[in-house]
Amino acid sequence: MADPILPPIKSNVVSAPATVSPNTSTSSLAGATDKQTIAGNFQTFLTLLTTQLKNQNPLDPLDTNQFTAQLVQFAQVEQQIKQNDQLATLISLEKTAQSMTALAFVGATVAIDVQTAALSNGKAAWSFTAPKPVSATVTIRNAAGQTVYSTNLSMNAGAQNFVWDGRDASGTKWPDGNYTISIAAKDASGRPAAVSTEVEGVVDSVDLTKSPPELSIGGSIFTIDKIKRVVRPK
Repeated sequence: MADPILPPIKSNVVSAPATVSPNTSTSSLAGATDKQTIAGNFQTFLTLLTTQLKNQNPLDPLDTNQFTAQLVQFAQVEQQIKQNDQLATLISLEKTAQSMTALAFVGATVAIDVQTAALSNGKAAWSFTAPKPVSATVTIRNAAGQTVYSTNLSMNAGAQNFVWDGRDASGTKWPDGNYTISIAAKDASGRPAAVSTEVEGVVDSVDLTKSPPELSIGGSIFTIDKIKRVVRPK
């Protein structure tokens, strides 16, 4: 009777579906599925290997080289399981670090790299940074994209503030809400110049259930990477 040949390990072994809670993230679900799949392959390989050893022909045992190759496969699968466990630990530590970093911003005044600011109590404020003296056209639009205010400014090099009182050119007061500013600037030679825009606000709360954590600033949601700097309260 020919020696039974151990079939190669397949990466598409089907595992029983796990019960998923509504709050389970996609990344954690994928990690759990991968771990189950690798562990299932590991157990399947071990079962086949021991079965083969029990049922081999004592007069014609398994070739040494073939058996060594199978043991190498066994060790590789075991190492992969350990690596997945270590990666899961690292991911958990990284999420904890992100949460602690986000919590430190609660109550702080920060500058956000955005063009949209909230008009509240007749005031919406932005900060500009021009690389050199420029002449600029500043346009403010509402959430529907309608132009509500436009003006021409001469900007010096460096950072400066711009405050809008919520009124258009005719003096009509616009309702509170989010308004977006855009700047078309040219230098003294008439060439276009880039002017960066940012908005300052206080971090009201942090949602740690999201990955990465989300900061609530003036009713808008931002991630930590949008923060350009922390500002000392005036």
